[in-house]
Amino acid sequence: MGPTSVHAVQHASLTLRAGEFVLLQGPSGSGKTTLLSIMGLLMKPSDGRIWLCGQDVTTMGEDQLPKLRLRHIGFVFQTYNLFPALTAIQNVTLALKLKGYGWRERRAEARRLLERVGLADCMSRRPDELSGGQRQRVSIARALSGSADIILADEPTAALDTHTGLSIMQLLKQETEAGRKAVFCVTHDVRLEPFATRVDHIIDGVLTPDARTPMHLAAVAENGNGFPANGNGMPPAAPPPPPSQPPPSLPAGVVSP
Repeated sequence: MGPTSVHAVQHASLTLRAGEFVLLQGPSGSGKTTLLSIMGLLMKPSDGRIWLCGQDVTTMGEDQLPKLRLRHIGFVFQTYNLFPALTAIQNVTLALKLKGYGWRERRAEARRLLERVGLADCMSRRPDELSGGQRQRVSIARALSGSADIILADEPTAALDTHTGLSIMQLLKQETEAGRKAVFCVTHDVRLEPFATRVDHIIDGVLTPDARTPMHLAAVAENGNGFPANGNGMPPAAPPPPPSQPPPSLPAGVVSP
């Protein structure tokens, strides 16, 4: 038998604008991480185009992409990706240094961000001295640093307790409501749906648009914190529509076929 081609993502067309908070849901192996990597310019698509802030970046060289990522994109990795030898504040100030901030400015900004994520007392600790949830909050503070236009988050609440997770989502939501950033979040946590302006689904590499029903949206709106009283504190997940047809193409955005 000859080699078999596997298309991890296909028929994916989406636009992400400042002020939007988009969740992406789907089963394991559905293409979520691949799509996130393409959007973050960590992986090139075999076909299609990628636009970032009005610029076609699909054919840019490997020497150009790091600068674009640094300037426009903030990452929240599921595995944190912190420098183990650096303290929490040093992990954040390093990101700001790479973005051209002066010493005083980056120190003040790093302190402000770590305080916002509830780590005022942990700034001098290294990652191995922090809990998983605290490391995730350092990662989120780092992603928010500087002038990134887009925050790409891979399961950002996975290591957080409910209270902290919702607080972090409120923080990210504030960034989008102020029109400063767009947030694109891969998650299995349906409790985050009330924060989203859109909930997309991906199954077998096929992206489908927001599938929440009016009834589902009304139930979420009735309870502002997104925890309807259904016995387990979790809102019902909206089933994604069958991916029998590719979604319609959207205006030039992050990923287009």
